[in-house]
Amino acid sequence: MRLAGILALLLLTVVSVSHADSPFLLEVGKFSTAAEGASLPDGWKPLTFKKIEKHTVYQLVKDGGATVVKAVSEAAASGLTREIKINLTEYPIVQWRWKVANVLTKGDVTRREGDDYPARLYVTFEYDAGKVGFFDKAKYEATRLLYGQYPPLGAINYIWESKAPKGTVASNPHVERVKMIVVESGAERLNQWVSEERNIYEDYKKAFGEEPPMISGIAIMTDTDNTGESATAFYGDIVFRKAR
Repeated sequence: MRLAGILALLLLTVVSVSHADSPFLLEVGKFSTAAEGASLPDGWKPLTFKKIEKHTVYQLVKDGGATVVKAVSEAAASGLTREIKINLTEYPIVQWRWKVANVLTKGDVTRREGDDYPARLYVTFEYDAGKVGFFDKAKYEATRLLYGQYPPLGAINYIWESKAPKGTVASNPHVERVKMIVVESGAERLNQWVSEERNIYEDYKKAFGEEPPMISGIAIMTDTDNTGESATAFYGDIVFRKAR
């Protein structure tokens, strides 16, 4: 019993040291250190969709003395994504900044035809068989056999909406397990940099009613394919951090 207690104490010590040694910040999108004029920041790749032929144009530009991602969408849709695993129990907070030049007149988070946003931060979550029912599990298995990997269990979109008030949480009109959270709305803060901070751990629990699995990826996206409109947006650095 004494030996078991000593081993348990040593294990706790190792876990505590390991946790303490991990950095306070995870720099997921360090756009500010990228070279101006490049099309893709390091570690990021295009996110496109089979049925959408016209893509949003992304470029690294200087704005306010810092390198940021500029997105221009003209009746188009695509994003930039980074595959990364993040444990939300250790890094629950995400921080980023963005700027939009316009909102969409036909944008509407509740309707398929209005499912466009001048700016969004897209967070996907790793598939966990214990969190889905029998029929959904069969769908995930079929997708894995077809594409060689499981699709995300779900996603949260932090969006700049046109009309819905800040704080609105809605299911995506196309996919039930994608939740839309309005963090900015309307034209009041156009053409100015806005800094955001969200506790994804808490947002996931409120949106899905369960503990979150690992994050599997992060994306930024400016899309206007459903409304047929145009939008311009800018994205600054994206970091995850521990709770203070």
